[in-house]
Amino acid sequence: MFLGRVIGKIWATRKDASLKGFRLLVVEPIDHEHKKAGDAFVAVDVVNASDGETIYWVGSREAPNALPDKYGPIDAAVVGIVDQVDT
Repeated sequence: MFLGRVIGKIWATRKDASLKGFRLLVVEPIDHEHKKAGDAFVAVDVVNASDGETIYWVGSREAPNALPDKYGPIDAAVVGIVDQVDT
């Protein structure tokens, strides 16, 4: 799992049926000091994160496991909201 910050939303008028009911968020990867750690990407939101929140996300093969049927055409999924980071 990786840290990220929600920086926007994607509005899709059409998407795969496996993504019905899920929002698409723009996520900026960050490090443990909340500094930008890569380029922004789109992720499926399964935890109802809000703009500006620090989240943790999974990517690649683990991402579809966040969906109820464990299948979907996704590369990243927001799987948790971070309350605090202790360094």
